[in-house]
Amino acid sequence: MAMQDRAARTRRELIRCAAAAFEQHGFARTTLNDVCRRAGVSSGALHFHFDNKEALADAVEAEASAALHRAGEMARVRPSGALQALVDASHSLAAVLREDSVVRAGFRLSYDTTRTNGLPLSERWHSCVRTLLAAARDEGALAGGVPMRDAAVAVTGVTVGLAVLSHRDRRWAGQTSLTGFWRLMLPQLACPKAGVRPTPVHTASAAPSRAGGGAE
Repeated sequence: MAMQDRAARTRRELIRCAAAAFEQHGFARTTLNDVCRRAGVSSGALHFHFDNKEALADAVEAEASAALHRAGEMARVRPSGALQALVDASHSLAAVLREDSVVRAGFRLSYDTTRTNGLPLSERWHSCVRTLLAAARDEGALAGGVPMRDAAVAVTGVTVGLAVLSHRDRRWAGQTSLTGFWRLMLPQLACPKAGVRPTPVHTASAAPSRAGGGAE
């Protein structure tokens, strides 16, 4: 059991260190030697867990995808209505982008043009946005005549855009940026009686990735 625990810790540390390297250098310029150096392990230890750099990048993206899914689910299960849940989920996404280097690296890998088979994290978020907007429409929370496709594109584009910008400056993923966006968006999107706030109703921290990728 102790050996299994040690192997699991080593794998998590490799993912965390690979995420830091991918976030800093991108996929093409990151080397496995750099990841080994950051993690303080031998090349043999790395290859025990991952066959190559692509497999390591896949693991980072999988952790990021799981954290993104948890952030969305945390907002979706709260009894605030679907549109408020969407606002809360966007703030949860921003929180994990600020706090979790694995999620930031996963997003960077997902739009890295040097890779061809990455996870479509932006599309997964777009799907979550569309689902919550459809639920808000069914609840009567949307203003009349709101074009659903345009609304989903606008919300996804801004939130993913903030994720890209936060690679250089994490303040782009701050609550102020998103709150400003929602202040502009909600009067066009929400029925006045819906009572949706541009700030998150529920402020519990979003769950980090299991690799423990906090800000370095």
